[in-house]
Amino acid sequence: MFEHSTKIRVRYGETDQMGYMYYGNYAEFYEVGRVEMLRSLGLTYSGMEASGIMMPVLEMKCKYLKPARYDEEITIKVIMDKMPGVKIHFRYEFFNESMELIHTGETLLVFVNMATNRPCLPSVEFLDKLKPFFK
Repeated sequence: MFEHSTKIRVRYGETDQMGYMYYGNYAEFYEVGRVEMLRSLGLTYSGMEASGIMMPVLEMKCKYLKPARYDEEITIKVIMDKMPGVKIHFRYEFFNESMELIHTGETLLVFVNMATNRPCLPSVEFLDKLKPFFK
């Protein structure tokens, strides 16, 4: 299993009139968490795309437990429970500044060969970076 946490502050433009983060913005925070998780391994979306692989989202689930509020620093924990194949699954847990669990979510992404627009396996480099966490 591989876990990574990152922090991000809820900005004013991401909130509604109640000062709660707008529900549609949680997906953007998922992406921030995924990008920072990959970056922690020395991988980037731009590097993957340069090698001809993209990762579109196939499925997304989310559960709102408590609101994320304006100007609050949110901890985004991203969890990968198993090594990816053609698909890669991420779980998310959001915590407020008091470290209360306020949100859970999941996304399923697929590796796609950009030349053929067909599903493919991730690169050997990608898998090699993850292997130490799944022994």
